[in-house]
Amino acid sequence: MRLRRGARPATTSPQPPATTSHPLRAAIIGGGPGGLYTAALLKRLDPARQVTVWERNAPDDTFGFGVVLSDETLGGIEHADPAVYAALQADFVRWDDIHIVHRGTRQTSGGHGFAALGRRRLLEILHERCHALGVELRFRTEAPDPARLAEEYDLVVAADGVHSTTREAHREVFRPTLTGHRCRYVWLAADFAFDAFRFEIAETEHGVMQLHGYPYAADASTVIIEMREEVWRAAGFDELDEAESTARCAKIFADALGGRPLRSNKSAWTTFRTVVNERWSHGNTVLVGDAAHTAHFSIGSGTKLAVEDALALAACLEEQPSLPEALAAYEAERRPVVASTQRAARASLEWFEDLSRYLGQPPRQFAFNLLTRSRRVTHENLRLRDARFTGSVEREFGCPPGTPPMFTPFRLRGLTLRNRVVVSPMDMYSATDGVPGDFHLVHLGARALGGAGLVMTEMVCVSEEGRITPGCAGLYTGRQAEAWKRITDFVHAQAPGTAIGVQLGHSGRKGSTRLMWEGMDEPLPDGNWPLVAASPLPYKPGGQIPRELSRAQLTDIREQFTAAAVRASRAGFDLLELHCAHGYLLSGFLSPLTNHRTDAYGGSLEKRLRFPLEVFDAVRAAWPQERPMTVRVSATDWAEGGTSAEEAVAVARAFAAHGADAVDVSTGQVVADERPEFGRSYQTPYADRIRHEAGVPVIAVGAISSWDDVNSLILAGRTDLCALARPHLYDPHWTLHAAAEQGYEGPGVEWPAPYRAGSRRPVTGRTDVPKPRLTLHGPRQDV
Repeated sequence: MRLRRGARPATTSPQPPATTSHPLRAAIIGGGPGGLYTAALLKRLDPARQVTVWERNAPDDTFGFGVVLSDETLGGIEHADPAVYAALQADFVRWDDIHIVHRGTRQTSGGHGFAALGRRRLLEILHERCHALGVELRFRTEAPDPARLAEEYDLVVAADGVHSTTREAHREVFRPTLTGHRCRYVWLAADFAFDAFRFEIAETEHGVMQLHGYPYAADASTVIIEMREEVWRAAGFDELDEAESTARCAKIFADALGGRPLRSNKSAWTTFRTVVNERWSHGNTVLVGDAAHTAHFSIGSGTKLAVEDALALAACLEEQPSLPEALAAYEAERRPVVASTQRAARASLEWFEDLSRYLGQPPRQFAFNLLTRSRRVTHENLRLRDARFTGSVEREFGCPPGTPPMFTPFRLRGLTLRNRVVVSPMDMYSATDGVPGDFHLVHLGARALGGAGLVMTEMVCVSEEGRITPGCAGLYTGRQAEAWKRITDFVHAQAPGTAIGVQLGHSGRKGSTRLMWEGMDEPLPDGNWPLVAASPLPYKPGGQIPRELSRAQLTDIREQFTAAAVRASRAGFDLLELHCAHGYLLSGFLSPLTNHRTDAYGGSLEKRLRFPLEVFDAVRAAWPQERPMTVRVSATDWAEGGTSAEEAVAVARAFAAHGADAVDVSTGQVVADERPEFGRSYQTPYADRIRHEAGVPVIAVGAISSWDDVNSLILAGRTDLCALARPHLYDPHWTLHAAAEQGYEGPGVEWPAPYRAGSRRPVTGRTDVPKPRLTLHGPRQDV
């Protein structure tokens, strides 16, 4: 049943939404590209609809210059509205190259494919299309109260931007989160066309500044100037008016501009705000574009997301039987896409915030790092776009001809790893009385045969009381050491070239729990053992409360680690890692959330580091000097008041100063109420920061799932080694298959002789079927 066309008295809250997904009366708040394109699509799909757009500004007011749209977005426009697509095509400027200028050197990467036009021209095209379709456009007019519109219209589309009044009017329903960031930026323009997308870095006496520039017409370019807040203030921009500020920017980037001026259009310095909403609709009101979400300009245009929102919303309104179902389908379709875009945008934004970290990189690596900053552009697709550029980066990095970055060797003390792949420690909970058995032999042996440079054991416990579960492996008895030697002997004999490392740890307050598949972190139903920790704090509410360790007990535990290290050496391990992450005993000393001590081992970071460093020093002294030793840390607790990024760097520096050969950078699992920001390679920024600021080699972990990710991270200089867990559970021969898929045959990986016949992917079906060459239109006529 459709709602009647006539107006209804306004009330304080919206009435129930229309029961049909084809509303006859639609109100659009905001006349930007997202709002206008939504209006045009709704009217085109149903000419009987009454569609009204409210826009507070005049038709020719616009506060940006150029808009970039992807081929993917243009394809959606072409399919939905050929008239708009044709008009856009007539005005687009296109280019393929990206220029990166840093310290007087320009690097060029091609094959990227951009299309842009002026924002004013885009609005004109959409105005013309709306007028032609019969959309009512009300310029210089504030929209009525959102609650009133929700009463009078079947559908209200809030396209009113990052400062959305609609979103604020229903804040308790949409539950927005607005996050500010550390850079100031300003939108300007130049009256000439760059011949490529241009990034230029200026190292001034006040700090680093950057220019993002691209053409949007035959005689005009967008120019965005960006810098950290403290640089902006030190340079005096906070005291300049619009004209002075514009002239100052033109002077700083005179080389990029060829000495030509910049112009502004009510251009004000601002900070970017990331907008996230828990919900996108309320009754018959729905958010699109910047009102619903924002993504930093450095990975593309907010206009792109808004246009894609409009396409999805219009499609869902046509496809679903009711308005609630349509709005739910719209959000379900768009939310994961937007979340992925926002993760990429956050990575890109933070890369530019921390740009000074990378200034010392070699020129080509710096350019590659910039291009792959969002993790959306990778080594492989960059190689396909521009093999010449990617090859030059590889040569500068030191890759032998035909060798992917992941198959270059890496040296840690006296150990040379033949490639950069690590099988990450994974608890198997399959030991009996701490003794690894046949399962461990097959598990670790299979991964060693699979070609990784380094295979790590699970966390091996230094005492019976230090186990996580009854199924955890240990190195606190001679029998356990003999069982481990059986495994290391197999690896060394059957997988020559693969190193095997042991991770030593103590469960602390996270011990005496069930096997993972019986209830992770849940206490045992019976047979529990007492727990110890830095402070008497249970891991989970209602869990076992550990005893706070006394000074004498700290000494005992340190000696347990030392004894385990001696057994590990005799067992033949090539590398030892000290587990100081994930909330286990040593990690519990490092985090302020789990260490509430008031003695010499609690309080400041220096004091919280004291016991982990004492253990490290004791283990390092017992471990053979020629063999490397690493430390795994949680670089953030993903919880308020936990370890900060600055503290993580300080922790890494401290361990490096005490002789750690590398830091294995993980995150979280320290407190039960953590809120991780999951996503592809989501932990690698922490490894990146530690590598560059602490000056220590790092192992990156966390949702690294493809060989392309590994190549990208290594070549960009964000990590030295990549540790993968779940991919190695899915495919024990992950590294061998990565070599085969890249066509690599060299010293970085070697197929075991019995497996060489399987070194090519099996054929799974016919590949010689001829492709259709002709499509006939109209009725078929048989002769």
